[in-house]
Amino acid sequence: MSILAQHKYPLSSKHHVYTCLSPCLRTRVHCSATTTTTTKPRPNLDQLVIEPQLNPSQTLVTSPPSRPILNDPSLRSTWAHRAWVASGCSTVMISLAKSIMGAAESHMWLEPILASLVGYILADLGSGVYHWGIDNYGSASTPIFGAQIDAFQGHHKWPWTITRRQFANNLHALARAVTFTVLPMDLASNDPIFLAFVGVCSGCIMFSQQFHAWAHTTKSRLPALVIALQDMGLLVSRSQHADHHRSPYNNNYCIVSGVWNEFLDKQQVFEALEMILFFKLGVRPRSWSEPSSDWTEEIETSSQITAH
Repeated sequence: MSILAQHKYPLSSKHHVYTCLSPCLRTRVHCSATTTTTTKPRPNLDQLVIEPQLNPSQTLVTSPPSRPILNDPSLRSTWAHRAWVASGCSTVMISLAKSIMGAAESHMWLEPILASLVGYILADLGSGVYHWGIDNYGSASTPIFGAQIDAFQGHHKWPWTITRRQFANNLHALARAVTFTVLPMDLASNDPIFLAFVGVCSGCIMFSQQFHAWAHTTKSRLPALVIALQDMGLLVSRSQHADHHRSPYNNNYCIVSGVWNEFLDKQQVFEALEMILFFKLGVRPRSWSEPSSDWTEEIETSSQITAH
């Protein structure tokens, strides 16, 4: 019956299937119609389908949106970044300059020097505490610290990206914090001992991200002075920091000199803090969970190394 109906009421030319050809895109239009033996078939417009077909000779290259790419604009320094780093460096220099002038006027050198040494040592401890906190708690939506948390936690998946960040891009966040916290101290105090401590401590904290980047950089690309300082233990070394990027990701957090890492890890200081936070607030650190894909390191490909 359906065959007879189709002979009796043939489809008009506008109901036929058209295939449009082009070098890049071929579009196929399908139109179906229902018929009966008593009424003229009417096209069902709801069943009109357009199927784009890509030319096989063309391929689309895509990459996961979250994966860093070579020469990613987000790794470059902006003028705002440079301004904040200049501001932070100026703030540190003011502290040190006032300390030196005060020490010269009072003929007191030993105390400021010792204060500088204490500032250097405590800066390493501070970098470890801060690194531990943003590695294990919070997310990109956390107020104030969200950007830093996102960057540090993403750093575990792509550690090599820190070596691609330009200088001011890497330091601007800490430089901004140093400007707001240290500059008022510079203006309020003339004590050479206090200013020596503040200048060295804040300077080491601000540059800790650069020390961190050098700990991920191959020796062939490092200045000889940096290699010497790493070998002397004055800056965190590649071998020491490499342990932080191995499971269970809960050690070697300090990134200035790394002098505190052995003590903190042997005494399980951070593990104790994690237990306190868990029992008091019910918050689990990320290091307690099995390493997820977010913390599974993806190494730099050979093509990226060649391009760089």
